[in-house]
Parts: sequence; C-alpha cells; structure tokens
Amino acid sequence: MFDKFYGFDAEKMSEMFKNQDFTKFFETARMPMFDMQALSAVQQKNMEALVEANKAAAAGYQEIFKRQVSMFEETMSSLQMQASEMKMDQLSTEGAQRQVELMKAGYEKALASLNELTDTAQKANTEAFEILRARIEASIEELKAMSATKA
Repeated sequence: MFDKFYGFDAEKMSEMFKNQDFTKFFETARMPMFDMQALSAVQQKNMEALVEANKAAAAGYQEIFKRQVSMFEETMSSLQMQASEMKMDQLSTEGAQRQVELMKAGYEKALASLNELTDTAQKANTEAFEILRARIEASIEELKAMSATKA
C-alpha cells in the first residue's frame, strides 16, 4: 500500500535485518561525513550499554521478586499465628483490642513493605537509566568528534 506513494518496500527493508552482521552493512555503506567503522564501534558500545542497563534492571526486579516472596511468607506466618490465637467464641474486650492492634500493625507493616518495594524499583530504574544516560552523552561526544575530524 505505502510503496505506491513512498517507494518503500518493507520486504527489501526486512532483508537488511535478516543479516545479523551489521558490520558488513556499515562496511559497504558510503557516507562522506563519517568513518563507518568508527560509527559501527560507537553503535557496538551503545548496544553493550543497553545490555548492561537491562542486566541492572533485571537484577533489581529479581531483588523485588525475592523480597515479595519473603513478605508473602512472613504475612502468611503472621496470619496463621493470629488465627491460632483468636478464639471467636471467647472474644472479650481485651481480645478485640488485641485484634485491632494486630490489624493496625499489619497495615503499618504492609505500608512499610510497599515503600521498600517502591524504593527498590526506583533504585533499579535509576541505575539502568544512569547507564543509558552516560552512554548517550558519550555517544553524542563521539559522533561530534567524528564529524569534526571529517569536516
């Protein structure tokens, strides 16, 4: 449909991506302003930074998952203990007060756990972002340097 209007052939475009060695593409490409091997090296560094950022994020999310499992186990253990202590047929004023205190403590612990998980997620995201930000800045400087040497 679009090839009638724009001369774009998606099939031909996809052929380029079937070849997994992009260095060959850059070797044959001719651009007078850039050293294609240096541009390829910059892109390689960009991909390495992306992989590193993904690893950092994955490690953070793995930590979140482990902590969630731990929190779930703690909660289940606490609920079992509370259920064994509670005797509905003998509920007194003191027993009701105890249950209210336990619920309040559970609510406060849940909020603290949520804050902990939020902080861990934010830390993982910030670490991954900083890796990418630093690489983007370096990449821009490398491209500026390449264009300055060719100008």
